[in-house]
Amino acid sequence: MLVMRPAQMADLNEVQRLAADSPIGVTSLPDDAGRLGDKIAASETSFAAEVSFNGEESYFFVLEDSSTGKLAGCSAIVASAGYSEPFYSFRNETFVHASRELKIHNKIHVLSQCHDLTGNSLLTSFYVLPDLVNSASAELNSRGRLLFMAAHPERFADSVVTEIVGHSDEQGDSPFWDAIGRNFFDINYAEAERLCGLKSRTFLAELMPHYPIYVPLLPDAAQEAMGQVHPRAQITFDILMREGFETDHYIDIFDGGPTLHARVTGIRSIAQSRIVPVKIDDNVAKGGRPYLVCNGQLQDFRAVSLELDWVPGKPVSLSPEAAEALGVGEGGSVRLVAV
Repeated sequence: MLVMRPAQMADLNEVQRLAADSPIGVTSLPDDAGRLGDKIAASETSFAAEVSFNGEESYFFVLEDSSTGKLAGCSAIVASAGYSEPFYSFRNETFVHASRELKIHNKIHVLSQCHDLTGNSLLTSFYVLPDLVNSASAELNSRGRLLFMAAHPERFADSVVTEIVGHSDEQGDSPFWDAIGRNFFDINYAEAERLCGLKSRTFLAELMPHYPIYVPLLPDAAQEAMGQVHPRAQITFDILMREGFETDHYIDIFDGGPTLHARVTGIRSIAQSRIVPVKIDDNVAKGGRPYLVCNGQLQDFRAVSLELDWVPGKPVSLSPEAAEALGVGEGGSVRLVAV
């Protein structure tokens, strides 16, 4: 059974194995033991802290195969994007150029660098093994974070954002980066993202153009790349769009990938999840509807994907194996939402 839980320092080698296979652009998963160790340490501190509002905390989760101890995926939440430095994006805007005398009225698409999304909670570090991409396990790896937010709302902002990896080719070249960023840094996209993973995105963002960029002046390839999703990030995009995230207003400043945004109250897994009492049953009927189920705890947070024959308003029947994986007993409670 695959179980989502907080990452521990003992997971470092396995996490680095996942990071090594993550696509270019996932700067929150650098293939660097030191940075990943810092990430896990910060997460352990955040889970242990008493928190009454969102601050500098970050929460890193792994998806573990309980039978082998191997990791099949990981994901994270940053409580406040840009807590110690601005969180930069390009905002899609429309400028109007008009002349009464010539009777011309043109609307021009422009990109303006901004940090509007600073302070929002941020979903990051999503990775799942390729053979699990189209399974309920990918849903668990992504949406399990949202169940954690539902269980601990005081730790997060009222809005959530996430950056989806944009288009780049097999050689790691990005037409959007080549049209804009490469004019300010004599490095390719892959190297820029590597530096961001090892250091910070901010030091590069601060050297990017701060004046509006007129989109019609960009090469066609760069314009076509705006808002495009990297094939390996499509699963993340699809899951979060089904959750109610919107994609029209912001794009990533490096590869032009979409930046998704949603109010917490409008996120499906948060708004539609329910807390129900647990009944342990040795003869749980097989089949039923797939659900994501979590125990709602903090440091001992656990979430799994189960097929349940649950009737709203009634207790949910769990097998002893599922109850053990979740760390709940008879008379306890879980939070669940339909897949």
